[in-house]
Amino acid sequence: MNKELILTKVRKLLDLYSSGNLGDTTMPEGTHPVFNNQEEKLLYYTFPMALNYQRNSYKLWEAAKQTWEDETTKQIFDIKWVSEHTEEELREKLLKYKLALQPNKHIDTWKRISETIYSNWRSISKLIEWSEEDFLYLKELIQKQHKKGFPYLSGPKIFNYWSYILTEYCDIELKYRNFIEIAPDTHVIQASVRLGVIEEDDISKLSREEVSKIWRSLLEGTGIDPIDVHSSLWFWSRGGFKVEV
Repeated sequence: MNKELILTKVRKLLDLYSSGNLGDTTMPEGTHPVFNNQEEKLLYYTFPMALNYQRNSYKLWEAAKQTWEDETTKQIFDIKWVSEHTEEELREKLLKYKLALQPNKHIDTWKRISETIYSNWRSISKLIEWSEEDFLYLKELIQKQHKKGFPYLSGPKIFNYWSYILTEYCDIELKYRNFIEIAPDTHVIQASVRLGVIEEDDISKLSREEVSKIWRSLLEGTGIDPIDVHSSLWFWSRGGFKVEV
């Protein structure tokens, strides 16, 4: 690995992304309704995230927006309502716009997270407040203390990306944000290979956590937080690497 060459390319990618020269960089999460308060933002950006596994992110967030804006389905974003109603009632609403694609697992995930938050904190705002907006403590709460109550959201990739979205879309200034790991999905993995951070045959050998560790080691001392390279890598790969770096 030629560290200096890779870092030069990473900085160029970051510049291209920030200047709008990396093609269409409309984030999937940019599709959202009008929010009346902070809690609504947190609800909207938390629950669909737990269903964002091996699917088209743009279609997921389009479905989330449709579900939110339909008065007959919006109740699924009310954790008290979800906690007090049956899975069958929840299933009908989650499937209407294909926000949920798996009629059992996705419904269970949504309901379990709702019940966990409602029974322990009553709201996501209170959960964030309880964590003192400390990323490391939030990680402890969700990935260890209440792991079973946060299916998928507690997974390393989704948890780190969700934490990033909290800072980008929900006005949460997390302490120790620099500890948020890069979220190595398919696009980030392919971009990592293209840059020479990992080799092609490493894709099947390395876990996502190991890829994250390699990125953290690479960026150490550069002043660049790992999660901040995620979007530029993601869009570079999604655009078919048409932009040379």
